[in-house]
Amino acid sequence: GAAMAHGHGPGRCRCCGEEAAERGAAWALYLRIDRQRLQCLNERREGSGATVFRPWEERGDRSQFVESDDDEELLFNIPFTGSVKLKGVIVMGEDDGTHPAEMRLFRNIPHMSFDDTAKEPEQSFSLSRDPLGELEYPTKIARFSNVYHLSMHFPKNFGAETTKIFYIGLKGEWAEAHRHEVTICNYEASANPADHKLEQITPQTHFIS
Repeated sequence: GAAMAHGHGPGRCRCCGEEAAERGAAWALYLRIDRQRLQCLNERREGSGATVFRPWEERGDRSQFVESDDDEELLFNIPFTGSVKLKGVIVMGEDDGTHPAEMRLFRNIPHMSFDDTAKEPEQSFSLSRDPLGELEYPTKIARFSNVYHLSMHFPKNFGAETTKIFYIGLKGEWAEAHRHEVTICNYEASANPADHKLEQITPQTHFIS
């Protein structure tokens, strides 16, 4: 019989499925966002900015996106529930003028406003149009190794009046925040005296020949 083609259908190829799961797990920092305090400034529809942070597997869901309102700028304030080491970013939009053309990342400046974006970012990127969410922008990890708050500023797009973003992927590692001092219990270094008594009482066994 003819050899089976290496199909990529569901369940047919375990290796690809595992790879996809691993890939998805790498982009799971969205789970570590403090959504109660997540802000998107200049979003047209309130709360829409939060929808772009979702599972990697769901990046193709075109029903969820954020569009800017007054002009093409968008600014996200993203507080995390712990300390994050940010390694990479994906930004996915339409294959047209609404796709953001530049991204500027700031770390640990909570509640940034558009006035604050005049500051020098930790890193900025020229973006390419990425309608499928395939392009990964690697961060300078040394600058993003202890991030409890990330601000993402998208100052311009490819020429449209407004900017649209469908998905933002954040890749990296998360650690719990160490807010409380760790209490170290000192155990008594000296042994319990009762143990010694026991040894002394135990009679030596003598064999009688």
